[in-house]
Amino acid sequence: MIIVLFGPPGAGKGTQAERLVDKYQLKQLSTGDMLRDDIAKGSELGKKAKVIMDRGELVSDEIILSMIKEKIKNSEGNGFIFDGFPRNLDQAKALDKMLNELKLSLDLVIEIVVNDDILINRIEKRAQESQNARSDDNETVLKNRLNVYHQSTEKIKPYYLNQKKLVKIDGVRSIEQVSQDIEGHILNIGKQLS
Repeated sequence: MIIVLFGPPGAGKGTQAERLVDKYQLKQLSTGDMLRDDIAKGSELGKKAKVIMDRGELVSDEIILSMIKEKIKNSEGNGFIFDGFPRNLDQAKALDKMLNELKLSLDLVIEIVVNDDILINRIEKRAQESQNARSDDNETVLKNRLNVYHQSTEKIKPYYLNQKKLVKIDGVRSIEQVSQDIEGHILNIGKQLS
């Protein structure tokens, strides 16, 4: 099973991805985590990515796609969860093409919907909790990331709606309620795949 978790920064994609990984033994492919790992290692890619990410901008599609392809080819398990990818229509099409080449296909796209004001409050709170703080956890960077999300990432919704793969989940509710909704959609997909 291959799932995309889609939504604005701070919507809870990472939290929900972790829960799905535990419950369904899926491999999480978080482009943000992959990039942060490279930054922590101090690799050339990490150094370039840090400058871009600290401005709230997005790393190039070419870099992201090659990282993802390597992870998929070198992983085993029940499937994958994409967290934070694709971020634009070109990436969505490139992902479909890459999966097709690997004889795989996307099963479900889950959009976690949260209002911008709530997201800003969430990120400010996360920034104050030192153990969870990230270098991009500040209001200025978040507003830039939200801008990028609304101008670019949201435009992939019609692409997935046309494929009948997109479902919307209210991300303002508790973590447990959001998880239950997501799991309900996964069960429906499982029935369709059987």
